[in-house]
Amino acid sequence: MSPIKSPIKAPGWVADFQKFIMRGNVVDLAIGVVVGAAFSSIVNSAVKDILTPILGLLTGGVDFSNIFITLKGPVKDTLAEAQKVGAVTINVGLFLNAVIQFLIIAFFIFWMMRLLSKLHRKEEAQPTPPPAPSKEEVLLTEIRDILAARSSEK
Repeated sequence: MSPIKSPIKAPGWVADFQKFIMRGNVVDLAIGVVVGAAFSSIVNSAVKDILTPILGLLTGGVDFSNIFITLKGPVKDTLAEAQKVGAVTINVGLFLNAVIQFLIIAFFIFWMMRLLSKLHRKEEAQPTPPPAPSKEEVLLTEIRDILAARSSEK
């Protein structure tokens, strides 16, 4: 029995795409994106639940998420109320929260890269031991020592 040949032929780019996907750096990138997304939620919570209230307390109880400018529509006390009635707003407080989140992520990445850089330099600084002599070198050293001992006896 001969194998059945499929009348459908895959385009040439499919094989290239498979090679591309299976390369190690693509998998590493995918892992980095997943970890980055998880870290992003942690940073979002840190900004929203910890830093923003502290900054609000330091600024006299200002809630950054409710700092907005109404461009069109009824003026309301909170952003949620303004959005509920369909007002057009510039959300300054939400932008400030995004900037704070960005700075925290940038700060964290800076320190991680600095730590990795120091670890990399330490690995390079460690001297590697010289390779062990080959069998021929050991044999030649023994012969040299025997000949030197004989010549010193005479």
